[in-house]
Amino acid sequence: MLRQRLPVRPLSAADHDAALEVCARDRVANVFVAARIVEGSLRAAPGSLLGHWSDGELRGLAWVSANVVPVELDDEGVAAVAARIVRMRRQCASLFGPSAQVVGLWDRLSPTWRPVRAIRAHQPLLATRRPPSALGIPIDPDVRPARLDEVDLVLPAAAHMFTEEIGYPPYFGSDRGYRASIASLVRAGHTFVKVEDGEVVFKADVGSLALGCAQVQGVWLHPRLRGRGLSVPAMASVVEQVLAGMADEVSLYVNDFNVAARAAYEHCGFHEVGAFTTVLL
Repeated sequence: MLRQRLPVRPLSAADHDAALEVCARDRVANVFVAARIVEGSLRAAPGSLLGHWSDGELRGLAWVSANVVPVELDDEGVAAVAARIVRMRRQCASLFGPSAQVVGLWDRLSPTWRPVRAIRAHQPLLATRRPPSALGIPIDPDVRPARLDEVDLVLPAAAHMFTEEIGYPPYFGSDRGYRASIASLVRAGHTFVKVEDGEVVFKADVGSLALGCAQVQGVWLHPRLRGRGLSVPAMASVVEQVLAGMADEVSLYVNDFNVAARAAYEHCGFHEVGAFTTVLL
């Protein structure tokens, strides 16, 4: 009866399997939320995942935490979720995900939310299932998973990447929280690095892993090494290692104006499978 009365409600651990089934309709587009579910968010962060119900069936989802991320919402679901978020009086750092859903949510949330800092309207969503070595792409043998004793080496590279991408540093004052998030990725074997003379010169993270798909984020090459053709073999090495045992598909999304990055990913075998939009607040 609760589900019939409330078209949008927070999900609980009892909804785990149903929520993953919704994500699996498009695992590449929905891997961020699927990963949060697999990691136990329905128990650890109750209320962060909203479900849209229609005729007693779970039709779509929305992750509402530091970010808002829609999953498989139709027009009715977008309207219902936006209305629920407005009632929650919660503002987040960003909205991102499949373009039509994000645009629909933002159209409804923007009148009551703070001014937008930037809108990345078209971010190609890319994926590949083929190891770069099978395509004859050179592999950088020095790219490897970071070790836990290298967190302090990874931190400045990660902070530099974040600042370049977002426009402000990832922390002010203490780096304790940011360092903990980096350590968590490193501990899981999800951060890949190339280290030269005690310095990280290349970094990439598997930020989300679920349903056989790994989404790469935080790709960064030291500025002094850019323009030398080093990013393709480094990124190819990450894809090769991820496909060797972590997942059977690798995805990422990229700003459409980042011509160099788009070319590098294409050389690594990625192809476009969709489009994301990001609203930065």
